[in-house]
Amino acid sequence: MRLLLVRHGQTPSNVDGLLDTGVPGPGLTPLGRAQAAALPGALAGEDIDALYASTLIRTQQTAAPLAAARGLEVLVRDGIRELSAGDLELLPGHTPEGLRYLRTAFAWASGDTALRMPGGESGAEALARYDAVVAEAAASGAGTVAMVSHGAAIRVWTAARAANVDVAFAAARPLENTGVIILEGTPSDGWKALSWEGAAVTPADEGGPTGEALGTAG
Repeated sequence: MRLLLVRHGQTPSNVDGLLDTGVPGPGLTPLGRAQAAALPGALAGEDIDALYASTLIRTQQTAAPLAAARGLEVLVRDGIRELSAGDLELLPGHTPEGLRYLRTAFAWASGDTALRMPGGESGAEALARYDAVVAEAAASGAGTVAMVSHGAAIRVWTAARAANVDVAFAAARPLENTGVIILEGTPSDGWKALSWEGAAVTPADEGGPTGEALGTAG
């Protein structure tokens, strides 16, 4: 299966740099709506068989123009919502406490899945819910599936599940609004990332960035 993981369009909380992970969350800004409107053109070369969005309003609004252009139903699933910030909800993402959110999340991708977000879910719980939606899509027999999801959830799941993406690579590459990561594989055989916002992905064992440009959530 070819899997397109798409971050939603811009929200007011993105503009303000806040950890905003609650359901249903804010809608899109005018720029976010323009980004969503441009998505069908950006994905014109993809033969999408199924389209998913999370239970947060912003992903459904982002998916709507693509659904209309392709005649697809938007399948709403809670499993691909953003990683819950718990007690860190609505904190500025670049404060020390805010940065704890992504450091915890990337620790999950490194294998420390028993670690729990302060007042929130564990890595095992977060990855399991995301895995379940991906497995559902794979079991449907769809050749290419687009999932409109969230920046932290997409990056952490990809780092945890793609054989050629390590944590250093994912942590150094914040995903822009309506940015796309393309993967190929199956739940049983595993996943390989083909591209990250249009750039080919270098295998993890061929080196990658050091440093931690963790970015923001949402």
